[in-house]
Amino acid sequence: MSPLPGAELVRSPVRLYRYLLRCCRRLPRGPVQQHYRHAIRQSFKVHADEDDPERIQQIIRRAIEDADWVMNK
Repeated sequence: MSPLPGAELVRSPVRLYRYLLRCCRRLPRGPVQQHYRHAIRQSFKVHADEDDPERIQQIIRRAIEDADWVMNK
């Protein structure tokens, strides 16, 4: 099960970014939420120049799995 409904619709980096920020809203406010928001932004910047479609889909799948793990933690 994914952290939020709609994970199966995430097919582009921008949609992934928005999806992960929406997941952050469900975390406790304060340092935890700020930490994950910052990590999401940094990861998006690091992978911004990725142009291989297969690698992009791999990153998307992994990010959704990681979000699921964080939300269940």
